[in-house]
Amino acid sequence: MLGSMMEVPLNVISIIRHAASNHPQAEIVSREPSNQLHCYTYASAYRRICQLGRALARLNLQQGDRIATLAWNNYRHFELYYATAGMGLVCHTINPRLHAADVSWIANHSQDRVLCFDRAFLPLVMELLSELQSVEHFIVLDDSATDWPPARVDLQAYERLLAAESDGTLDWPTLDENSPCGLCYTSGTTGKPKGVTYSHRSTVLHAYASALPDSFRLSARETVMPIVPMFHVNAWGLPYSLPLVGARIVFPGEYLDGQSLYTLCEQQQVTLAAGVPTVWLGILEHVKKSGHGFSSLERALIGGSAASESMLHTLEELHGVEVLHAWGMTEISPTGAVNQPTPASRQQPVETLAFKKKQGRAIPGILFRLEDEAGEEQPWDGKSAGHLLVRGPWVVDTYAGGIAGARPDGWFDTGDIATIDPHGFMQIVDRSKDLIKSGGEWISSVTLEDAATAHPDVLEAGVIGIPHPKWVERPLLVCVTRDGSNLDAQALKAFLSERLAKWWVPDAIELVERLPHGATGKLLKTELRKQFAHYILPTAAANELEQP
Repeated sequence: MLGSMMEVPLNVISIIRHAASNHPQAEIVSREPSNQLHCYTYASAYRRICQLGRALARLNLQQGDRIATLAWNNYRHFELYYATAGMGLVCHTINPRLHAADVSWIANHSQDRVLCFDRAFLPLVMELLSELQSVEHFIVLDDSATDWPPARVDLQAYERLLAAESDGTLDWPTLDENSPCGLCYTSGTTGKPKGVTYSHRSTVLHAYASALPDSFRLSARETVMPIVPMFHVNAWGLPYSLPLVGARIVFPGEYLDGQSLYTLCEQQQVTLAAGVPTVWLGILEHVKKSGHGFSSLERALIGGSAASESMLHTLEELHGVEVLHAWGMTEISPTGAVNQPTPASRQQPVETLAFKKKQGRAIPGILFRLEDEAGEEQPWDGKSAGHLLVRGPWVVDTYAGGIAGARPDGWFDTGDIATIDPHGFMQIVDRSKDLIKSGGEWISSVTLEDAATAHPDVLEAGVIGIPHPKWVERPLLVCVTRDGSNLDAQALKAFLSERLAKWWVPDAIELVERLPHGATGKLLKTELRKQFAHYILPTAAANELEQP
């Protein structure tokens, strides 16, 4: 026996169609390269998306073909998200911050047929021309293509493509909800990037779940600024979840420095902004130097890596901005958990910054499991750490090319080591590859980094393990201090000694001008390990450290 409900497929185009019908006057604001603002409504956006759908239909593309983008967060990139999916094509967002060789490898591996790019990335596209094997059409996201040098290449201007099409709604093709609509590649820090293909079904379900009150808590009453790039796991799904609820959107474009983001936030009266810790670090540094505060910002959504206790303190206690810690990854579309409190958690003595540091509870649809090295399930007691496994309708099963993602038993190993407390709040202890094995005991690099950034003069910190003849590995702390600071390694070590077990205190501290970051703003510990590959700890010869 089956249910008797209508069989209506979950398709991405239904999201923007809903927004245009039910929130037609809600605005989408974009900062242009000229630093001017472009503003239009969901109704206007949908009309242009229909025009774009017609234009794409004229390019002799087949359903399932990949349309690559090299673009910032702006309204044209937003339109591409929906028109490609609506026509049965796949929106393949490529990170323009990657090395040119990586961009060409990804484009060739995914066999992109169209490349749409902001004019700012014209030099990168020119560099890649001879390497792109499958791209047939180049579309510059502008109104003119007059400065395109190679006559042999098919370049078209985005606005001219749209202008050639009629202005009216489009009868979108009926698509299987399990057909692909989006494609993102992992960062490839431990090998070649792997492609994760999202389906219409997984994307719509993720949008519903991430918008819920116990997730991102989105509504039509919000003005939201997605700072996290649209080329980084679909800006955490916000281009889908925001139209779903009719929220006003503010796209920052290419201006991602602290001052520009703060100014736009204030001008547009943003209530929720979403970005990685390095972005918030820049905003807070500007706020500190300028002496300003936040007049409208109510919530800061932080993910990508753990926010430090210092950052949480500054936002929550100094500026009254609620922090929503979130966790996810490319393979999870990307949201897996959000730190929203429950009535039970509020009754416990956990409403502290330490509690806020947790990545939160699994959002509806996601299941968690903790396993030890032997594969035995670990209890949710807030103390027992294990490998974090997930499963759900928007979790990868197979990578592009048929590479296995999930295990045969249906669980996906995230590569994170975590604890989960009795209330379901998960906290990442470390990446499994970043834990430091010292004398048979594990030291969390995340905990050490957080302890270091608690010092008022420490701007950013990274911890890696260095080989040791007696203890196997010992921690090296690498720090960036604030401008004008006279903090030295000895003083910082004394500071840490008051907060950590003796055997957790780093054997050495190096103060540097900057730490290496990847294309998505994450600290690159692979590069840090290369920089200090031949580093010799002062304790390596003395063997002076005592451990339990």
